[in-house]
Amino acid sequence: MRGLKTILFLTISNTFMIFAWYGHLKFKEYSWGKNLGLLSIILISWGMAFFEYLFQVPANRAGFKEDGGPFSLVQLKTIQEAITLIIFMVFTLLFFKTEKLGWNHLVGFSLIVLAVFVIFKKW
Repeated sequence: MRGLKTILFLTISNTFMIFAWYGHLKFKEYSWGKNLGLLSIILISWGMAFFEYLFQVPANRAGFKEDGGPFSLVQLKTIQEAITLIIFMVFTLLFFKTEKLGWNHLVGFSLIVLAVFVIFKKW
């Protein structure tokens, strides 16, 4: 159960993170965002990142082996990175129509999945 909670919270956290890091690139397409200065964009992104941390910290606490969770620190980071890449690609394909998913992206992501397998494998 803690493992599932960890993955769910990391997914929510990473969704906020992607919007905080890259969502502001679309602000100029909206009337309210056309004239925002860099400081305003940074503050809005920090506001979004606050919600990222509301889920990131509990996810890591629930999932960390030394706090009773099922994952080592390296496994937690690996899960987080894999989730980030999945959410990033979905975000990119939905909100940035000019970006295309190429064969090289699929090969790269396959290698990341292989890395996840290697990290979780008991040797």
